[in-house]
Amino acid sequence: MKRAETLMPMTTDSPAERAVGVEKKAPRANPPAAPTAAPITNFVEPCAKVSIPPNILASRPRKFSIAAIRDPGRLYFPGVLETGKKDLLRALPAVDAVLREPAAQPLARRHGRAALTAAVRDALEEARLEILAGEKPAVTGDSVLETASRLLSGRGLRRVVNATGVILHTNLGRSVLSERAAAAAWEAATRYSNLEYDPASGERGSRYDHAVPLLRELTGAEDAVVVNNCAGATLLALSAIVADAVAGVAGDSKPEVIVSRGQLIEIGGGFRIPEVLELSGAHLREVGATNRTRLSDYEKAINKNTRAILWVHPSNFEVRGFTESTGVAELVTLGLPVIADVGSGALLSLGDEPRVEGAVRDGASLVLFSGDKLLGGPQAGIAVGKGRWISAMRHHPLARALRADKLCLAALEATLSAYLEGTAREDLPTLGMFHAPAGELREKAERLAGDLSRIAPSLEVDVAPSVARSGGGTLPVHEIPSLAVRLGGGDAEALAARIRTARPPVVGRVSEGRLWLDVRTLLPGDEEAIVAAVKEAVGGTCG
Repeated sequence: MKRAETLMPMTTDSPAERAVGVEKKAPRANPPAAPTAAPITNFVEPCAKVSIPPNILASRPRKFSIAAIRDPGRLYFPGVLETGKKDLLRALPAVDAVLREPAAQPLARRHGRAALTAAVRDALEEARLEILAGEKPAVTGDSVLETASRLLSGRGLRRVVNATGVILHTNLGRSVLSERAAAAAWEAATRYSNLEYDPASGERGSRYDHAVPLLRELTGAEDAVVVNNCAGATLLALSAIVADAVAGVAGDSKPEVIVSRGQLIEIGGGFRIPEVLELSGAHLREVGATNRTRLSDYEKAINKNTRAILWVHPSNFEVRGFTESTGVAELVTLGLPVIADVGSGALLSLGDEPRVEGAVRDGASLVLFSGDKLLGGPQAGIAVGKGRWISAMRHHPLARALRADKLCLAALEATLSAYLEGTAREDLPTLGMFHAPAGELREKAERLAGDLSRIAPSLEVDVAPSVARSGGGTLPVHEIPSLAVRLGGGDAEALAARIRTARPPVVGRVSEGRLWLDVRTLLPGDEEAIVAAVKEAVGGTCG
């Protein structure tokens, strides 16, 4: 005799019910055991609002689409879309149809057909997501092309207004060239030059000779060489010293370079000193501790394979408290070549950054630094020091792969000339931002605040004290008093996002529920760009 099966009713303590927020159950009779019993429906009556924890959604493979951009909490299942959404989705034009529109031809000529086609696809996808999120965007060919044009105009390298207060903002290009440096680069770019030609002898010259006389005079070094960036200069210097030493290393041992554990730094982009040492072919010998490294630590680590000591300025962090370090002048007494990576390239006193001239005077064999940080010039890696080691760098095979181009060399010479002539603080925008007087900042901030109040009366606009930073991996704890125009009275994050899509984009910072626009990093013409961006963002009108 077949045993009758009895269905056990779910209790209100069921974990499955609690997971979906069941609050109430509908009463029901026990179903008959006969196979002809009517199908059982509606075991439970769910609550009016079902809450699904986000972590459950994230862990499950989706068989539906989520309009995450507009409304992350709304789920859209195929086949159950509202009629209005279906109609809008069907009305979206095909890519080919959009490309046949008359307005598409100028865009294709300007950006290329392939780029325009990709932008049209992105624009259609953007409209599709808006529809699924419950919005009703225009779905004509012209509207799609308008979005595609906006997407295309946002691509490529272009001007940005820096209202962050970070002077050497790495993401925004670090230092700004002087007019003189830009003019020199323009002339080198649009005319032939003596890049590798000696007009006096009529013979081939060397690009490595350019900027060298200026660097010698400014730093007191015997010689100099310029490559494309400071990481490249570090790699080339170590490689040259290792190549020079390979013949004298015993057996299968590698040439060794000593470095303090407190100087094994990482800077932006994942650049790490140990990895550069490894690429150069040198074996890294770490000495000391993170917070304390004495001269005796270096002395004990020296052996027959030691070829150099690397001293690195920790430019993007600072260790305080129970600390001790060894300077370049002390390391030189050990009788080995000392490579000093001072990083920022400060030729004038600024905060507690080490000056290039000081490291040369202390006896470093090579001093390495960047061109686009506190120096205020173009991106470049500059090495100054003893003639023997600079010559080894010039003749190393890596030198060609890392060499600087004519635009860099032209701009660098113009930048260095400003230092030599004593006009660097006035001529170089980067140094000008560091030393801008308080009165000038106050005038600029009040003028900008007044203009914004007139075109955007719905916003709360005021001027407040701010703190600017050096940035670019320099002066990590150095605070520079500044002023900022604050915009409140609305969604600060949304306003910041809207002005970042302006032409040119305006980048500020959001803090305390307001959008801060620091005036220390504003350049000529930036105030007008900010006013136009805010006016477009809030729909203001001139008063």
